[in-house]
Amino acid sequence: MKSVTTAETSLFNFAQFETSKEVQLSLYKRLLKPRLIEEKMLVLLRQGKISKWFSGIGQEAISVGVTSALEKEEYILPMHRNLGVFTTREIPLHRLFSQWQGKKSGFTKGRDRSFHFGTQEFKIVGMISHLGPQLGVADGIALAHKLRNEKKVTAVFSGEGGTSEGDFHEALNIASVWQLPVLFCIENNGYGLSTPTNEQYFCEHIADRGKGYGMEAHIIDGNNILEVYQKVNEIAISLRKNPRPVLLEFKTFRMRGHEEASGTKYVPQELMDTWEKKDPVTNFQQYLLEQGTLTEEQDTQFRKAIKKEINEHLKLANAEEPINSTVEEELNDVYAPFQFTETKPTSAKKEIRLIDAISEGLRQSLEKYDELVVMGQDIADYGGVFKITEGFVEKFGKDRIRNTPICESGIVAAAMGLSMNKMKAVVEMQFGDFVSSGFNPIVNYLAKINYRWNQNADVVVRMPCGAGVGAGPFHSQTNEAWFTKTPGLKVVYPAFPQDAKGLLTASIEDPNPVLFFEHKALYRSIRQEVSEDYFTIPLGKAAHLKEGNSVSIITYGAGVHWALDHLASNAEIDADLIDLRTLQPLDEEAIFNSVKRTGKVLLLQEDSMFGGIMSDISALIAEHCFEDLDAPIKRVASLPTPIPFAANLEEKYLAKHRLATSLEELLAY
Repeated sequence: MKSVTTAETSLFNFAQFETSKEVQLSLYKRLLKPRLIEEKMLVLLRQGKISKWFSGIGQEAISVGVTSALEKEEYILPMHRNLGVFTTREIPLHRLFSQWQGKKSGFTKGRDRSFHFGTQEFKIVGMISHLGPQLGVADGIALAHKLRNEKKVTAVFSGEGGTSEGDFHEALNIASVWQLPVLFCIENNGYGLSTPTNEQYFCEHIADRGKGYGMEAHIIDGNNILEVYQKVNEIAISLRKNPRPVLLEFKTFRMRGHEEASGTKYVPQELMDTWEKKDPVTNFQQYLLEQGTLTEEQDTQFRKAIKKEINEHLKLANAEEPINSTVEEELNDVYAPFQFTETKPTSAKKEIRLIDAISEGLRQSLEKYDELVVMGQDIADYGGVFKITEGFVEKFGKDRIRNTPICESGIVAAAMGLSMNKMKAVVEMQFGDFVSSGFNPIVNYLAKINYRWNQNADVVVRMPCGAGVGAGPFHSQTNEAWFTKTPGLKVVYPAFPQDAKGLLTASIEDPNPVLFFEHKALYRSIRQEVSEDYFTIPLGKAAHLKEGNSVSIITYGAGVHWALDHLASNAEIDADLIDLRTLQPLDEEAIFNSVKRTGKVLLLQEDSMFGGIMSDISALIAEHCFEDLDAPIKRVASLPTPIPFAANLEEKYLAKHRLATSLEELLAY
């Protein structure tokens, strides 16, 4: 490797950082390892033996220095240019090589590539391509440590491009408001793919943003391994004693393309030449040689040993058979394993409203699970806009009943972090409509994470939803179809107080992500005798409300009550009525049994028609019950418009307005 002159090493002034020779040699070996692996990977890439590579050459000092400063039990959330995090945590190289080749000894069973994985064994949580959510996940991990009074720091990486995302603002804001011990490590490496920093942000330093969050911020030379290690170590020690977030901007440069196919033609050559002189490996090597801390012979031995390890572990990975799987295996890994044990309801009952049943189920779950945290806007002293958590703060305290800033994406991501760090989370969307602001972490992080690397997402998102209360286009949607099509999510939609309580407690027990829909128009209008003690109802089981032989009415949510009201007024209709209760997983058996008995089916949903869940249920019935049908399948849904505010417009919008006519037409067929 090319050495540099003494004048060039003075760029870093390593001598100002007081570290022992043992530490310096350890850091050098740790710095050397990812560099040599990268050089080997670039050869393999040219040979077509790996499919893609995101190079961190020139940035190794940041990954190595930060990881070396943290304790082994402290979580790190790296990016795809942070190979030094993985090697410094001493992950066996053959497992990394197998991961990059999509083989079984990797961490994702061939289901995700490169550094898109995590491992609880090494306390590493890998990124997803939507960069921002991992910043919020770090908040959740740190919150769990803080709630348990554990003196630990969490470090999360992003690039300067990632700081343009809203998730960056949300994560820093949450961490600042809650004073969480998070190190936000921003690698300012000059370019986001091909976009230079002057087109990415309009301030001199990213660290300057810390002031806006009331947050301590530091600028660190990301190519100086001793500066990175010493400063991060000092800050981490301080954070363990006095928990708070810190923004770290590491000045560095990306010496290769965003990924190898991108190249670097868009980078001025003079800029490349300037940063080449600041190479973190060659400069530190020269300094150690000059100081006598490292000899040429030692350096040669280090390199030989690392190359030998690389080649031996590559042989292990190359010898491994290509990944294979079965359909059953693939389907089984979508959800985290969960052995549901039903807690039967007691005979002691009291008549309460649906809203009271939800509140009671939530309260009893908080009593059962000390590790459960409830988060949402205005849910603490105010009790939530629907008063479901009224009085909870007095009983459980503000640590567990947490008011959040208005940042749905950051809070859903934080809930994921709590789950990663051995806790449970319930997130209340103030209105289900607002989930669009937290959509990305739900469908791309929570839903996929168990399938990707066997990490459960123990998160329930409560969704006050539905029309009929004159709330207009932004507070009345019933948007369950956004989620029923996403593998990895469970979707629950109760219509009665007893079901609402038992299904909510079961959802909280379940280690998988659950979207729990609560119809606002039913909150205070529907009453029922509800078991007083804690109980659960299994997800995925429909309720058979009425038995009949002429027609099957299959519905859920408010549609159940529309159907019941209509049948009560038309006693001559011999209808079989199914309340789905859970939309994912779906009780297909109950649906098919009903249709086969009656021969006619009406599918009723409050959502608009196209793309709604009843379209899929219609297809299932057509596939499995075609020969049993005596009439075309009838779908009844709301109009394909946003939901209007005025009462007479809303009434005509709703599927309820077309139920009687549609049922009459079907029965007459």
